[in-house]
Amino acid sequence: MSQKQLGIEAGLDEFVASTRINRYEQGVHAPDFQIAMRLAAVLQVPVAFLYCDADEMAQMILAFHQAPKPLRRQALAVLQKSE
Repeated sequence: MSQKQLGIEAGLDEFVASTRINRYEQGVHAPDFQIAMRLAAVLQVPVAFLYCDADEMAQMILAFHQAPKPLRRQALAVLQKSE
């Protein structure tokens, strides 16, 4: 998906969509939470995924999000036992 298409699908004006997404990706600007929620919806990822600063945590969040509910419960139980 192009930056422009992502921006447009997230509700940004088509004339600034590509530039704004590029600036978000480069860290020049940060989207407000409402925009982040719309971007996450378009990308079909949980919004927390967009805020991860560690690849391992991002992978965990995405895997957890994509897993069926019974597997999520099982994974959570395993992680809570290790506390």
